[in-house]
Amino acid sequence: MFPIHRNRRLRTNESIRSLVRETTISPNDFMFPMFVAEGKGVEVPLGSMPGLFRRSIDLTVKEVKELWSLGIKAVNIYVKVDDKLKDNAGKEAWNKDGLMQQTIRAIKDAVPGMIVMPDVALDPYSIYGHDGIVENGLIVNDATVDALTLMSVSHADAGADFVAPSDMMDGRVHAIRKALEESGHHDVGIMSYSAKYASSFYGPFRDALDSAPGFGDKKTYQMDYANRIEAIKEALHDVEEGADIVMVKPGMAYLDIVREVKNAVNVPVAVYQVSGEYAMVKAAAERGWLDHDKIMIEQLHCIKRAGADIISTYFAKEAAIILNR
Repeated sequence: MFPIHRNRRLRTNESIRSLVRETTISPNDFMFPMFVAEGKGVEVPLGSMPGLFRRSIDLTVKEVKELWSLGIKAVNIYVKVDDKLKDNAGKEAWNKDGLMQQTIRAIKDAVPGMIVMPDVALDPYSIYGHDGIVENGLIVNDATVDALTLMSVSHADAGADFVAPSDMMDGRVHAIRKALEESGHHDVGIMSYSAKYASSFYGPFRDALDSAPGFGDKKTYQMDYANRIEAIKEALHDVEEGADIVMVKPGMAYLDIVREVKNAVNVPVAVYQVSGEYAMVKAAAERGWLDHDKIMIEQLHCIKRAGADIISTYFAKEAAIILNR
């Protein structure tokens, strides 16, 4: 009751505000998504994602070393596959000498402590740009899951700490866990994209990897953005099937889902602040409409406050530099 209780007493200055702050962020919270290209000395700016690049393995390793020095301990890897290597089955995805496998080995050799979580999905390898195998114009589930298990074991063989299936096929977590166990990779974890929505926020990412669907859309496997309860069901299924970490994607527009999933599961929850969210902040800041650093740090706090244990964000490096000051 006022004036006995004056809530503003705990907001008087920054010292007291920091002392009672409920949510804090640090580089330990971040995972940095990286785009890898063939070649050597290659660094291609991503036009729709200012400040980010698609790099060859040698320059990717150099960047990983810098990330490690900033306190970032996890990277999420995506590769730009040459068109001539693409097919409907995605066979290049489990080539032991493929670009992804070479990248995993190079990072683990250079920075053994870095947690490497390669993406598991067929869209970068598919002639159709879909996350699964196409038959008669449909994305088929079970044949795709078979391919994803081969891909996951290949990543584990190369040294990945976790595999990160982002495809949203039914039953793939259980199949991957079973395949990892049978191949002796008992300690390789699974970070499942459990609640990945069919979102329009992914545009810049698809430009970066040239992985936009060649026909139709991804709504038969990615979730309807109007749904909430379905996300809880998906996350619970993935935990039951063996997921060590579950993910919600995208981030800022889905914080209600983050909290729902966090309340429902007993494993860490990751959130992917996706390319469109990144690009919007960059574009607004370039026009002077927003203070870039302030809005970046605010958004990361909001994602953590909603329940994220891990934040996969293209802002990771910039935010870590600020937080380390």
